[in-house]
Amino acid sequence: MRAGELSDNRVIKFLNENFINTWVTNAELGRIVSLIEPIAKKREREGKTFDTTHPLAQAIMKGWEQGSPVDCLVISHEFELMGSLDYNEFFENLGEFDDDAELYLLFFKETLEGKRPGLNDLILTREEPSQEVVDTFSAPVLAHQDYTVIVIDTTAFEAGGTLNIDIQVGRDKAIGIFHLLDENKKLPTEKVPDGIDATAWHNQESDEYKKALGALTRVWGIFPRKSGRITYHFDQGQRFKLCATGDQWGGPGTINAFQAKISVEENENATE
Repeated sequence: MRAGELSDNRVIKFLNENFINTWVTNAELGRIVSLIEPIAKKREREGKTFDTTHPLAQAIMKGWEQGSPVDCLVISHEFELMGSLDYNEFFENLGEFDDDAELYLLFFKETLEGKRPGLNDLILTREEPSQEVVDTFSAPVLAHQDYTVIVIDTTAFEAGGTLNIDIQVGRDKAIGIFHLLDENKKLPTEKVPDGIDATAWHNQESDEYKKALGALTRVWGIFPRKSGRITYHFDQGQRFKLCATGDQWGGPGTINAFQAKISVEENENATE
């Protein structure tokens, strides 16, 4: 597609046929701290409520970029966040365009093609089956308040394989807990699931806790300067979430860094 080839009218037609376009102000979902209390009082006066646990609200909040004045999000009808770009970073992520309409259209097309622009997912392919990531995690005051999430895309391995995650925790105080979830599985929350003991849920212990969490597999108790491994076999390519948090035995509020080497060993019959 050449610059100037696409008219604004064609972009509008494309958007109207494929998307519902809407605006949500930063203040509505509590992103502007100074406005949280005034807006809450206004809603109380007007008898209105706003459910920030709704899947659409959660998808919007998941797509926020720190320091971004405006986030451009693409969310599926199933409330999956498919793409997210800070308005100021369009050119950096997508390239230089003479026509803004073409730039926006490229963003939408890459999103629909599953390239998930702006989400910084870790995508493994047969050509590049191994990558490394460095990030941080913290031990929340209450369990399940804070997770560092890395999305791992293995859809290129259609015939399946074995996902290996080798984790090295840094030298600071926090002790690491790492869960591997299916991408569609919701993150653990402070709210205790029905039928589970609250102490077991908040202590992140016991078989009862493991069952309620629903993780594919996990490794916890990785102390500072120690390492651990997650191994998971999958029968067909899929998307995962690696969720890192701190064990409260390390002290609430403590932080640490971690390095994860993430790789896939393809099934032997994949090339047959």
